[in-house]
Amino acid sequence: MARKSAGTEVIRITGARQGLTDDVRGRQRRYVISMSVRTVSVVLAAVLWNVERHVAIVALVLGVLLPYVAVVIANAGRENVTSLPTTFVQMPLQPALEAAPVPGPAESGGASGRARPPHEHT
Repeated sequence: MARKSAGTEVIRITGARQGLTDDVRGRQRRYVISMSVRTVSVVLAAVLWNVERHVAIVALVLGVLLPYVAVVIANAGRENVTSLPTTFVQMPLQPALEAAPVPGPAESGGASGRARPPHEHT
């Protein structure tokens, strides 16, 4: 089986956005719930108008403001996924074999008779 090239990008599924149909369905659901609450509040305002006027006024204000809020929420746009990790992950580059250090003229033995490891410098 052939390996893919070293520069291949792997896609993380956790970084993928929600599908468009799921996004539209969620917006429609939030809009319907908001409009249902608005309808209940307007009916409640009409029923309580002569019984408890303060509660009726609050319900009426809620019924007037909810359509604007519902439209703003429904048209807010798709979510930003800034808290999730990036979508693409770079694969680490790993050589197939480690190269053996090649001794140079300074490392051939010198006066002390021992070779220095490649990471030591004078």
